[in-house]
Formats: sequence, structure tokens, C-alpha cells
Amino acid sequence: MKKVNIILFGVGNVGSTLIDQFLKIRSRWTAESGIRLNIPVIANSGKALFMPKGIGENWKEDFDKNAEAYKLEDILEFSQKHQLENPVAIDATVSKDLVLDYPKLVQNGFHLVAANKVANTLSDEFYYGLRRELEKHKKHFYYETNVGAGLPIVQTVQGLHQAGEKVIRIRGVFSGSLSFIFNTFSESEGEFSEVLKQAGDLGYTEPDAREDLSGNDVGRKLLILARELQLKKEFKEVKIQSLIPEKLNGKTSTEDFQNRISELDEIFEKRKKNQKKNHVLRYVGELKVGRGSLEAKLISAPRESALGQIKGADNIFEIYTESYGEQPLVIQGAGAGAAVTARGVVCDVLKLSQRLN
Repeated sequence: MKKVNIILFGVGNVGSTLIDQFLKIRSRWTAESGIRLNIPVIANSGKALFMPKGIGENWKEDFDKNAEAYKLEDILEFSQKHQLENPVAIDATVSKDLVLDYPKLVQNGFHLVAANKVANTLSDEFYYGLRRELEKHKKHFYYETNVGAGLPIVQTVQGLHQAGEKVIRIRGVFSGSLSFIFNTFSESEGEFSEVLKQAGDLGYTEPDAREDLSGNDVGRKLLILARELQLKKEFKEVKIQSLIPEKLNGKTSTEDFQNRISELDEIFEKRKKNQKKNHVLRYVGELKVGRGSLEAKLISAPRESALGQIKGADNIFEIYTESYGEQPLVIQGAGAGAAVTARGVVCDVLKLSQRLN
């Protein structure tokens, strides 16, 4: 029997869903894969719940009653004291500070699984430094959900590259939130601001929708894929078209932006009307490997094209390679939501666990 101990950072939407999925799946893992899953630590930004024998179905009540203020050192000491076998730190946060502790976690015997994109989009120095630490300490780092939520994008690109397949170009709709916004707006008679509000109500956008409209999330995903193909790139080199007019950016507060989102209506209605017949708006990311160019922008695509036919909050990735020629490898599916992201993390933990001795 192989024991795996999960230390989970982040108990928000994704983290909470992840815990529930783990609790449902762990008996099956034991029976089918010989993996005994234990979750002895769950933490948010301020408090942590320490339970050496692992959390159970009442974890929310236990967290509310017994979680305590902590530092990373407390978790490292707890792991050593209880001799946790195969500790895996899962980052289900958006924290930049936690990412800076990844090397320390690795040095103290932890494997890493991250839904958080930050570690893979920081400077080259941090990116490659972390990988040297992983190699030195013989630890694994999985981050499939960094691109495409639960879709197998990272592993596909990794596999093609490692097999010697020349990837020429990757293009697609990389953002579930922007996918929903433009899929809906292109097919409806409603105002852009109404669609944006609907996306927020469904939980597809960040509380401040400018995080999505900035295009930075798509830019980060492009950078992650570029680095998987060994392109030495920094985030500042990604060309990103922001969808936020200057008058609503800068020092404007989130509340001000929410009160003024109707100012976006005329801008996007004009974009929609000025398209060719049977075309729709899509916000795409495109990586051209040979040129080393990374670009995120709003385009008009034929309604009957692969990009034009996606629905809801789907992502679509077209991967052009030397062998596939003009016919790309296409991966499409749900690109947003806590459930699919959490399931992607669960898959990462399973893959990691199967590699452990």
C-alpha cells in the first residue's frame, strides 16, 4: 500500500470542491491502485487545520472550530514530526507569496501540484531555478490545470515535444470566461454589459471583471506553453490586447467600474456590427514557435470554423505540428468552473502518485 499525504493550500471554490472530490474517490484509489490518500493539513491564507490522521466529511466544521494561525515553518515541522510519507503540497490559491515558498517545500521533501499559474509565469530565473531544485531533490511538479482547466493541454504539448514532434503553432480560445462572454454576446441581442454581468453571476469572471478583460490570463497561458517548448520568454514579451478602455482602467475602483460597465456597450456593439457576414467575435491566443511570437487578441472568426462553433465557456486549442500539417490536433472542452479545475488537480495527484516508489 502506497500512502500519499496531501497538504492543501486554498479552501475557496476550487479547494473546497477538490476536498469533496478526494473524499469521494479515495476508497476507489485504495481498491484499484493501492494508493492510500490522507489529507492531514488544509490551510487558507491565515489559518490551518492540522489533523495527523486526516480530515473527514465534517472538515468544514472542524476547520471553523480548530484552525489556527500558522507559518510555513509550522507545516514543515508538522510534516517532520509525524513523518508524513510522500507529502504533496497542492496550491489551489492565486497567491504570489506562496509560490515563492515552492523551493523551500521541495527542499523539505514535498512534491508540488498547482492550479496556481504564478510559478510558471515568473521570471526565467525563478522558473528554471525551481526546476533545478526539483531535479536535485528528485521531486515532481504537476500543473495541468494551468492551461485549459481540466483539459489535457500541458501533457499533450509536453508529450509532442519530448517525442521529437515539431510544434509549429498553437492557437485557440484559452479563457473560459472570455469564451462565455463572446460566445454569448455574438449570438444574443443583449448588451455587452448584460452578458458581462451574467458571466459574473455564473462565477466565470473574477470579482473585478477587468482581470479577465485585460487578456493577461490568456497571455500567461501562452507563456506557459511557450516554455514547455523550451522558448526562453518573459511575460513582458507577450503581446496582449486589453479590452478595457483607458477611461475605465488605471485608478478606477472596482465599484466605479461596475457602475460604469454600460460604457462598454457601444464599443463592443460596434465591433460586432462591423464584422463580415456570418462571423463571430472570439478572444484568442496564438503562439508561433518559429517566430517566437506570443499574441492575445480579439478577432472575428467565421461562424462555421472550429473557433466559431464553440459554445458556453468551452476552450479550444488547435495544435499545428510538422506531422499533422494543415490539419491541427484539436482539443476542446469545458474551460472554466471549480469542478473541472478540481478534477484536473485530482488527475495530477493520481499521475504523481503512480510515479512514486
